[in-house]
Amino acid sequence: MHDGFKLSKSRLLAYRQCERRLWLEIHRRDLIEVSVQQQARFDAGHRVGELARQLADPKGQGILFDAQRDGFEAVLRDSTKALSERRPLFEAGFAAKGAIVFVDLLLPDLSTDGVSTGWRLVEVKSSGSVKPYHLDDLAVQVHVLRSAGVELTSASVACLDTRWTYPGGGDYAGLLRYEEGLEAATARGQEVQGWIDGGQAVAARPYEPEVSMGEHCSTPFTCPFTAHCGRGQTQAQNAVHWLPRVQRKVLKEFLRSGGVADMAEVPDELLNATQRRVKHATLSGQAWFDAEGARKALAPHTGTLRFLDFEAAARPVPVWPGSRPYQQVPFQFSLHTLHEDGRVGHDDFIDLSGEDPSLAFAQSLVRVCGTAGPVFVYNAGFEGQVISSLAARFSDLEDSLRALRHRLVDLKPVTEQHYYHPAQQGKWGLKSVLPTLGGGADHSQLEGVADGQMAVDAYLEATDPDTSPPRKEELRQQLLTYCRLDTWAMVRLWAFLVGRPMAGEGSAAQAPSALTS
Repeated sequence: MHDGFKLSKSRLLAYRQCERRLWLEIHRRDLIEVSVQQQARFDAGHRVGELARQLADPKGQGILFDAQRDGFEAVLRDSTKALSERRPLFEAGFAAKGAIVFVDLLLPDLSTDGVSTGWRLVEVKSSGSVKPYHLDDLAVQVHVLRSAGVELTSASVACLDTRWTYPGGGDYAGLLRYEEGLEAATARGQEVQGWIDGGQAVAARPYEPEVSMGEHCSTPFTCPFTAHCGRGQTQAQNAVHWLPRVQRKVLKEFLRSGGVADMAEVPDELLNATQRRVKHATLSGQAWFDAEGARKALAPHTGTLRFLDFEAAARPVPVWPGSRPYQQVPFQFSLHTLHEDGRVGHDDFIDLSGEDPSLAFAQSLVRVCGTAGPVFVYNAGFEGQVISSLAARFSDLEDSLRALRHRLVDLKPVTEQHYYHPAQQGKWGLKSVLPTLGGGADHSQLEGVADGQMAVDAYLEATDPDTSPPRKEELRQQLLTYCRLDTWAMVRLWAFLVGRPMAGEGSAAQAPSALTS
């Protein structure tokens, strides 16, 4: 055992993901690059942690430790001393067997007559369900605390109950649900010690481990050293990771065992039809377009055509009565309408007041979408879910919203089945497809808000009371421009798929070069 390194729980989990990640976290933290999505996850965790402490200690009698402020050694010393006080402990630190942990909640377990019987450990997560790696977390905590002499009567993972509805008034009782795991975590003690010993051996190496990039780079989370590792690898001309939806076991095993980097090396017989299409288009440099199939798929949808896109924020901790954890609450939509005579109209909605936008959003949506005709979206699962959620909340609009839900037509599967351009690199998101159509603006030309996560971030900033009016207006214009481009992109895509020249906003939809059918 290398006692020079006391590995934290997070570093042990980094070791579980990749030896190279652990080494870099210890020796080259300057290479860390945290994405917007990762930072949002961290922020969500902090907020849920705060509420968990309030729920566990409503009288405010607990002790909150701060290792960043006071230092690890001070927290370790003071946490051990605080055990005798039998008060709730938050972020208390303990070290044993070469590892160190900071416990979200450590609560005194009292019998009915007030006699102490031990401690209840709670690991708090901001997800909507307990994941396997959460149980790894718990196993580390239990192993270290028991090795440090802390008597545990319970150990559980607390996650958000996504079925719970916020009643308002700051009442968050019921926000969390708990999954007990002391017995299972205790049984993994030897396994955890193996992680500690292995991690210490990696940490003590004088050089960076050589580990090839693969699925582990994004499982269970995207590694913050992905950019660093990627710079050190030769990029294949026809990268094998562009193959979409690699799910068949035989293909996964071939890619893992063979060290394959270029899709030219992958036999056709291991690929499904879509993967073969991506491979052949990539190797030839030629776009593939089944024009007749696309026209047939869209032929039933006639009359006045509408093209709809939503932006919504899914907060882990709901702030408006009637909403649930991670419920998608829509704050904006854009709607382009293509009339039968060729006229193009546009409607939109945005609410940056900071109040619940749901009712006004639903009312405006029902009004502008009318009662008949197809409503095109790109990924109907999202818009459909949001509309169904609104219908469940507002009984007066339920029939209209459910009728609208049934009118949705998803352009994404039509595009996936009938079109592919090598520049998409195995993706069919609207932002990947749009630049291949040519003849107009795409998301790379936007200033400020240019994708869905940026839209959510802009919304949260704009609704923050501390945001200045000029900045709020700037964000409003960025959001309106971004959402409007999404629906105009769908108009252009539809026009291309059906072979119809399209004039109106921007330039006419033009066919990509080098198309083959």
